[in-house]
Amino acid sequence: MPEIAPPPAPRTRTGFLSRVHDWLPEHVDLRVRIAAWISFVLEVAIVGTGGAVRLTDSGLGCEWPLCTPDSLFPTAEQSYHSLIEFGNRGLSFFVGLAAIAVIVLISRFRAERRHLWVMSWIIFAGVLVQAAVGGILVIFQLHPNMVAFHYLVSLVLVAVSAAFLVRMRQPRGARVRAVPKGVAILVHITSFALALTVLFGVLTTGAGPHSGDPAVTLRNGFDATLLEHVHSWPAYALFALTLTLLVVALANSLTTIRTAVIGLLAIELVQIAVGLYQARNALPPLAVGVHMVLAAVLVAACTAVVLGLKRPEKATADPEAAVNRASSSPRG
Repeated sequence: MPEIAPPPAPRTRTGFLSRVHDWLPEHVDLRVRIAAWISFVLEVAIVGTGGAVRLTDSGLGCEWPLCTPDSLFPTAEQSYHSLIEFGNRGLSFFVGLAAIAVIVLISRFRAERRHLWVMSWIIFAGVLVQAAVGGILVIFQLHPNMVAFHYLVSLVLVAVSAAFLVRMRQPRGARVRAVPKGVAILVHITSFALALTVLFGVLTTGAGPHSGDPAVTLRNGFDATLLEHVHSWPAYALFALTLTLLVVALANSLTTIRTAVIGLLAIELVQIAVGLYQARNALPPLAVGVHMVLAAVLVAACTAVVLGLKRPEKATADPEAAVNRASSSPRG
């Protein structure tokens, strides 16, 4: 009787790729959390540096894609505006690098945490889109509507980065509503008020004096003074809704959203103070820049509130849940 040949042995990884694969996390661990936080901080930071480019009239400090026709970097003949614009471009490189790091670190368990995998790719794709839009802005001489789009995309990326931070700390599996339906509706109305506030704020800035370059006089055509008042209406509604939400969360012990709502309300108080200050002092650039960054932080806080509306359907005994609990527990 002929002998049956044994099945071929499974192929195994060898060498450098094998060591890299074995080094990658099998679940959300400290490396993933650090990379995700770095990515989030950089997404917020580039909102600030982008604002600095605009508020210091440095929007056309460099050409595109090079800074000058012959140099990638600013030259000695150029002014400090070129350094500011190039600094913002340089930071975008590190934003992209952080996004890639997150993708690589979660690649080994992407099937189990597909939502994290999708969000990481959205962030990376958004970075690429922002790089392209930044170049188009220079080509089209800082058109205010394109500048507005550039800023709004940044806020979307901040929101996705914040969502990644929230979801990575939660165990995998199905999620169910953790608050009464009326509270969930109130949260969504609050987030809608924030969206209106941001939209009218962007339109107000596009009608104001900060075009990004002294030679650029094109604005969006709206009355900036009128828009300042219109912008304040949803802002005050947002504050009232958040205050109501906090009272409801405290009265009903809604622990999944309570902390995030407190943070959202605190940021709103600072944002209102900065907004009133800049409106009454002829829009000083520093105050406008702080207002822009605080808007990004507000979006992140509101994202955390929205994601707190649901909780895992049941606790899972997976290793990453244990790691997360251990990392958040106090040490004596």
